[in-house]
Amino acid sequence: MAIAGGDLTARNDILRTMNEEQGFRKTGTTGTAVGTNNIPSDASPSQTDDFSMLEPREQLRRLIAAEMEGKPFCELAGVTFDHRGAAIVGHILLDALEENGYSIDDFDAVGALTAAAVPLVGAMIQAAASRGEDLDGFVMDFVYPSIKGPSIKGKRVVLLDSWLSEKSYVQTSSLVTLRNGNELSLDFGVVEHEGAKVVAIASLIGGVDMTEPVIEVVNPVSGERQELPFIEIYHESELR
Repeated sequence: MAIAGGDLTARNDILRTMNEEQGFRKTGTTGTAVGTNNIPSDASPSQTDDFSMLEPREQLRRLIAAEMEGKPFCELAGVTFDHRGAAIVGHILLDALEENGYSIDDFDAVGALTAAAVPLVGAMIQAAASRGEDLDGFVMDFVYPSIKGPSIKGKRVVLLDSWLSEKSYVQTSSLVTLRNGNELSLDFGVVEHEGAKVVAIASLIGGVDMTEPVIEVVNPVSGERQELPFIEIYHESELR
């Protein structure tokens, strides 16, 4: 169909229609909580509660509590890869960081300390994008001390994991060693070597209910000690 050169409105309407027809399908319905489709499955915390009516933070809390029931420690993959958990966890992490003084403008990238945190990184990238913000992600790589993902040189980063506690010990997915009050010295040293600055560490579960949660890291090269804020989405005691 030919469009007169001056009829920009009609031209834009046609382009908009073409984009809507050929682009990604619109998902969700107005007024429906995020991540509440097919509710609840056998992984649901309770068959009697209307899961969709709960606040997102309570939804996630119940999913995590059900996943960790009877387990001294788990990587929470049953939550972070669940469609309900995956839909809300990125937003909850962003909100928790902001509540603790770290808005999306205060960091440029989020890094997965272990394979368990990879879905968290993806969820945060998508949640930030839905808010019109740019956020990169990366994964710690100890095959050769470095990172996988876009360069983090000169960037401010937040390190992530699903569950950081003294029970975590050495993860099978990396060399994260939690000792002497949850030190993450090796990871910290790798990130600094890449030219980035760690501004905080965040985890879905924190194993120690501290009044002012901090993690002490020691640069393995210089020996310099530094305390980093530790943002716990849930204390372990909230979930047992």
